[in-house]
Amino acid sequence: MNKLDNREAALDKREDAIITRETQIDEKRNEYEQRLQALDVKDKDLQAKIDSIIVELQKVANMSLEQAKDELMARVEEKEAKRIALYKEQMEEEAQSQAEDKAKTLMALAMEKYAQDVTCERNSSAVALPSDEMKGRIIGREGRNIKSMEQLFGVSLIIDDTPETLTVSCFDPIRREKAKLTLEALIRDGRIQPGRIEDLYQKISDEFDESLRRIGEQTVFKLGLPRISSGLLMYIGRLKYRTSYGQNVLDHSIQVAYLSSVMASELGLDPVLAKRAGLLHDIGKSIDAEQEGSHVQLGSMLAKKFNEPDTVINAIESHHGDVPKKYLISELVTAADTLSAARPGARSETLETYIKRLEQLETICKSFDGVHSSYALQSGRDVRVMVVPDKISDEDAKVMAVQIREKIESEMQYPGQIKVSVIRETRAVEIAK
Repeated sequence: MNKLDNREAALDKREDAIITRETQIDEKRNEYEQRLQALDVKDKDLQAKIDSIIVELQKVANMSLEQAKDELMARVEEKEAKRIALYKEQMEEEAQSQAEDKAKTLMALAMEKYAQDVTCERNSSAVALPSDEMKGRIIGREGRNIKSMEQLFGVSLIIDDTPETLTVSCFDPIRREKAKLTLEALIRDGRIQPGRIEDLYQKISDEFDESLRRIGEQTVFKLGLPRISSGLLMYIGRLKYRTSYGQNVLDHSIQVAYLSSVMASELGLDPVLAKRAGLLHDIGKSIDAEQEGSHVQLGSMLAKKFNEPDTVINAIESHHGDVPKKYLISELVTAADTLSAARPGARSETLETYIKRLEQLETICKSFDGVHSSYALQSGRDVRVMVVPDKISDEDAKVMAVQIREKIESEMQYPGQIKVSVIRETRAVEIAK
């Protein structure tokens, strides 16, 4: 009986403890809810204060929230551009230190292997006459002879006051050469009449085409290239009469073939295939005066027509960046093409074109804010940009050099490469009296 009483008392005590605990929990819950309500009130007050501060800042700065964000982003972008320029410069120096020795050795070995002559750009040829009387015979009665020649040859014949000289003008070098040879044959023969003109022109054309094929054969034999399609030989020969910026295209192609072969040998690639790709990289220039399209497109068409390897086709299509390079030999052909074209004296241009290029180069440099003056040096291969030191910092100068380079690459056409130097100089001058 006592045990039951004790157990009942213990249960009553536990029940009282539970009730007390529940009361405490309810008090804590009420206290928590009150705190939440107080926090909500404070949050609303804080947001209201923040909004009022933003409004006051907008009034003071005369700038909306979006404008402030844009201003902040612009400052961050400017700061990051400087950091990126510095990081890029460090990476370029690191890569250059690792690759410079190998590149110098490879380029020096390639360049010393071959040198070529330089020719002049021409769109006209002069034909010597035995006497000024021959001018009248070439013109013919009522101009029928000269009209017949111009229509048949596809050129312009210029007869002026220059003594004992006739000028043949045409942008197509093959037509011009055939016309010149035909005129020289007519002058030697003495019989200048429409019927004789046609006969001689046909004979000269056949002989000339055969000479082009022989030039192609000799070039292929000289380079030691096997299994070149006979159909390509005449196109290779035609390059002898084609110039680009004053540089003979056949000589240029032979040089590119040599340079590509040397570099391929040094890198453990197929030198014969590289030589083949180098020779044919500009083959499209043999017909670009007759057909529509760039010399890259026409060259690719010819290479596919005569079943050239895919490596050669890709080298032709990619040497001006028109399509991605799929093979390392394509990279070598592009490098060799740049070396041949960019060396001093390799290419020439008219005075007017040269002056316009220099003026455009200086105009691009002066278009940037903070530039004091700019000077094109080394025939336009080096440009010096002087900036105002108070406006442009050292980091800004690095960024400006990159921006000028990108603008030159996107807006100008030029042979070789152009070095951009942004110069920032601060001088402190005092005079002792």
